[in-house]
Amino acid sequence: MNTTYPHMIECAAEAARIARSLTPEQLASPATPCGDWDTRTLVNHWVLYTSHGLEHRALRKPLPEELTARDFTADSDWAEQYAAQLDRAVAAWADPAVWEGDVDLGGSGMLAASIAAMVTKEMAVHGWDVARATGQEVRLSDAAGEMILGVVDEYAEIYRQYDGFAEPVQVPDDATAFERALAHSGRDPQWKP
Repeated sequence: MNTTYPHMIECAAEAARIARSLTPEQLASPATPCGDWDTRTLVNHWVLYTSHGLEHRALRKPLPEELTARDFTADSDWAEQYAAQLDRAVAAWADPAVWEGDVDLGGSGMLAASIAAMVTKEMAVHGWDVARATGQEVRLSDAAGEMILGVVDEYAEIYRQYDGFAEPVQVPDDATAFERALAHSGRDPQWKP
């Protein structure tokens, strides 16, 4: 089994925990670490790509417009729906065969294992964005932090080409791997609303 999978399980559980801790009032907050995105916009992006997107990539299916245009937070039980969808997405990657070959990204392909690693990174990094915007902390193992750091460093320049990452931020020498991952993605690990 791919070494990313245990980290995917851990990051999905933490994403579900963070989502379940949000209040309806916090969804209206304008301040997030993601530039012009308010909390509701950030949460909708997070839900779409880290749960529905993750499952659809495993199944080798495109995301339907019905999902890409949806306001997931309009449902009062959106966090429970997200947690359930994360479970389905993670289960879709339980088959070792799913990690083989490429995933078609609309004309170009990418290794399935790379896609899974990148979406797991999105779970953790956008999970941190949501957590910070709503006064929470992210709790990930050192091993998961190291995995996220590796993905950030491997794909940082691609993300920067599409304005997904800002320029790196300096952190102290004793910063954790996850704090370094945040910093290398252009996030200040000390950011507060």
